[in-house]
Amino acid sequence: MSNALFKVPNAVNEPVKAYKPGSDELKSLMSQYNKMINQDPVDVPMHINGEEVRTSNKMPMSPPHDHQKIVGHFNYGDESHVNKAIDAAMNARDQWANLPWEQRASVFLRAADLLAGPFRDRVNASTMVAQSKNVMQAEIDAACELIDFFKFNVQYMTQIYSEQPDSLPGMWNRLEYRPLEGFVFAITPFNFTSICANLCAAPAMMGNVVIWKPAESQMYSAQIIMELFKAAGVPDGVINLISVDGPVAGDIIFKHKDFGGLNFTGSTAVFRHLWREIGNNIAMYKSYPRVVGETGGKDFIMVHKSAEAHSVATACTRGSFEFQGQKCSASSRAYIPSNIWDDVKAIIIEQVKSFKMGSPGDTTNFINAVIDERSFDKIAGFIDFIKEQNDAEIIIGGNYDKSKGYFIEPTVVITSNPKFRTLCEEIFGPVLTIFVYDENDFEATLDLVDKTSEYALTGAIISNDRYAINLAMSKLQNAAGNFYINDKPTGAVVGQQPFGGARGSGTNDKAGAPMNLLRWVSARTIKETFVPATDYKYPFLG
Repeated sequence: MSNALFKVPNAVNEPVKAYKPGSDELKSLMSQYNKMINQDPVDVPMHINGEEVRTSNKMPMSPPHDHQKIVGHFNYGDESHVNKAIDAAMNARDQWANLPWEQRASVFLRAADLLAGPFRDRVNASTMVAQSKNVMQAEIDAACELIDFFKFNVQYMTQIYSEQPDSLPGMWNRLEYRPLEGFVFAITPFNFTSICANLCAAPAMMGNVVIWKPAESQMYSAQIIMELFKAAGVPDGVINLISVDGPVAGDIIFKHKDFGGLNFTGSTAVFRHLWREIGNNIAMYKSYPRVVGETGGKDFIMVHKSAEAHSVATACTRGSFEFQGQKCSASSRAYIPSNIWDDVKAIIIEQVKSFKMGSPGDTTNFINAVIDERSFDKIAGFIDFIKEQNDAEIIIGGNYDKSKGYFIEPTVVITSNPKFRTLCEEIFGPVLTIFVYDENDFEATLDLVDKTSEYALTGAIISNDRYAINLAMSKLQNAAGNFYINDKPTGAVVGQQPFGGARGSGTNDKAGAPMNLLRWVSARTIKETFVPATDYKYPFLG
């Protein structure tokens, strides 16, 4: 029995390794990458109640940069596996929910240290293989951000539990933070291994049980995450991984009385569909489910006439083209004033021309492949559309090739139409559209930025004029949940820039912040009176 209020280790952001050429850390990581991509094909199971579950329905897994190569198969399930996962979660719920909080904290602190040590190369290499991330993008995602999620969320959990109400003389008021009465369904994307793991771990840390459905294109690294959870001591049934067709899973889960919450990252259209399903079934549930979602974006860079050209160009190229523009926060539209456009254009073209593109196995490549053929075809369709228009021009890039891998050149478009399609619609690929505005129309252009897109995830203002910065912050206060001043709109760090957006970009529940963990608990207020009243009469009765 615990008879102490424990102080957890102070959370500090995990240092990002540089992986310089010839360094031991790079040699170690690339050795693991080469092992994974060249080993005999692996068989990735579902994980239900701590057991590896395999089926006769095997789905191939291929690197996006070498789609003819089979690195393994994952096992595809059906309705029975969804039901088994729900049963496993609910059977594990009471024991996990009643485990002292410091024991749950210890599990995820151990996961952080395992990830920083023996699992680091494996999770990074698996992300390079499965999601075609280069060394740096894998390191900041799969290792560092996930370590930070584990450590900072433990710190935030203790902060939440310590927040208690005041008590007047003769009584003691207490606040208890219970896990949700049911299970949490986590639906995760392909683009960030850390987000996938955190969408399971954050609710679990607060005492919930979870059913996890990863994106099929992320199953390879999802297997490493499940191995990490097991090594860290996550009990059987607490986090269950299923690979089942989405509508099949949804038809069971969203009609189950014990459905307690949805933790989602993915497309806006899918999230809205799921919300409607939950609403239609609302009378079936024991409690109103918690619905948390981070969805699409049409992230912007807004530039003032006082900005410096090199800073603008670098924000555009890094913000738009790292990880092939497949970050939720990637800038895909920029508004640049006419007075600096010629200089910015020249620098952007110079930088993009210098990019190398190819496999993550060659660490000199800055650009790798987009995730799959469906994504490739969608992005290529946008590029083809641009080429046919009279009010837009591709100034660099615009080529693509999927003969070996799903490679699309970083593409920069300039348009004279402030409502051009690629300024408005989400592409989720390496395409940046630029609108050049009259340098003296700054305020009107701010209104344009705010009204052009239904999304509100990330955005940036680049300016050396403090009045202009202040005006942009005011005009664009609802246009981005994460707003950057004189920087690219990507690269949020846990504990420093909690991440999330509003409008069509989600519920803005800020992963990497205490407010996110509060979504996964249900508070109970307890009042204890030390000397109860013995007569109903109040003094006013005389």
